[in-house]
Amino acid sequence: MRVNEVAEELGVSVPYAYKLIRELNEELRKTGCITIAGRIDRKFFHEKFYGTRDPKERRESNGSV
Repeated sequence: MRVNEVAEELGVSVPYAYKLIRELNEELRKTGCITIAGRIDRKFFHEKFYGTRDPKERRESNGSV
């Protein structure tokens, strides 16, 4: 997703969307992912903001399988 999409979807300003993307990209970099400034992976974005993960993934991340 590009910064304009993030700003529109969340109803925030473009500068604030850049800040959010920077924070999310930093989190992705720590896992070894390559990131691009001003863009964020759509699936990762929706997972972080809306909790839209596969129910199986959610159970595994909570420690109960």
